Amino acid sequence: MNNLPKIFDEFSEARRDSFIRVKEYKDSGKHIVGTFCTFTPIEVIYAAGAYPISLCGMSDETIADAEIDLPKNLCPLIKSSYGYALTEKCPFTYFSDIIVGETTCDGKKKMYEYLNEIKPMHVMQLPQATDRDHALTVWKNEIILLIERLEKEFNVRITDEDLRKAIKKCNDERRSLRELYSLGKITPSPITGMEVHTVLHGASFTFDKDEQNEKIMELVTGLKADTEGKSIEYSSDIPRIIITGCPLGGVADKIIPIIEENGAIVVCYENCSGIKEKINLVDETKDPVDALAEKYLNIGCSVMAPNDSRIELLSELIDDYKADAVIDVILQACHTYNVETRRIKNFVNKDKRIPYMSIETDYSETDKGQLKTRIAAFIEML
Repeated sequence: MNNLPKIFDEFSEARRDSFIRVKEYKDSGKHIVGTFCTFTPIEVIYAAGAYPISLCGMSDETIADAEIDLPKNLCPLIKSSYGYALTEKCPFTYFSDIIVGETTCDGKKKMYEYLNEIKPMHVMQLPQATDRDHALTVWKNEIILLIERLEKEFNVRITDEDLRKAIKKCNDERRSLRELYSLGKITPSPITGMEVHTVLHGASFTFDKDEQNEKIMELVTGLKADTEGKSIEYSSDIPRIIITGCPLGGVADKIIPIIEENGAIVVCYENCSGIKEKINLVDETKDPVDALAEKYLNIGCSVMAPNDSRIELLSELIDDYKADAVIDVILQACHTYNVETRRIKNFVNKDKRIPYMSIETDYSETDKGQLKTRIAAFIEML
């Protein structure tokens, strides 16, 4: 289909275009809520008549500025995010009326204390385990507190009907993105891992979700129908890789191309920026707050102990996507994901009987040569 490259270009430019769009929204009187994590129930933000936008820093440009306040041996995502807020170089942070954080890792929740000096913060206290009866009650109460805070902040009333409409809106987005992910199940895949990441990345900065969903479905339909398209570039025996671990925002451009330039293809992303949050819908038949609490609390993350949800999802993805190997991407100083590598390695090697490799990296380019050597050797072994 002739307009498929145009759709890819639109998603590629979505973040840059949203710099302009976010100012237009603010100038028109709309509210912007900054977020950091997939645990944030964005349905509540939409129900308040506001627009959520991701604030996760994705480059090392402001890390030196952040290290004036933050220790050097801290996750680059945290330092980059804080640095962009501190230097006012991120328009999303600058135009946010309020920022919603969550107590996932210790580094982020302490950084939020400093960020609160720059922007109003609301921090949700996330239970660190799902195997306690009270965890769901605690998380439901946190969602209620968020509702009350946004009602006060924006002088609005959030009704159950508002929440139901927002849940449907977000479920529609999840459905369209799941269709995009499903392309990776096709052998050979009609889309590269880098192209999938481009769409996912662009979608996170798209304000008009209805238009976004239409473009994604047009892309999916076109790629499935175009049997003479990109699928012919990949033979059916090309190594199929699943990426798991930390968010990829600041490292995707140096890791994914290396994998695919060495003759493999990334067929699925399990991590925060991938399928993990999208795979399960919010139940539209239940009380909306109950449904939101149940859905978001059961996202698999290394801050949870135990973190069986991650193992269960990874097992399902390895089977569904016919994966030949798993690459675990860890950001430096991300202690929870780093500690969890042993469990993931044992599971992938022993239970699923496929190769596993962990990569620890940061937002700089200094390790690019080493990554090329390691990844090339790993793929050659497959």
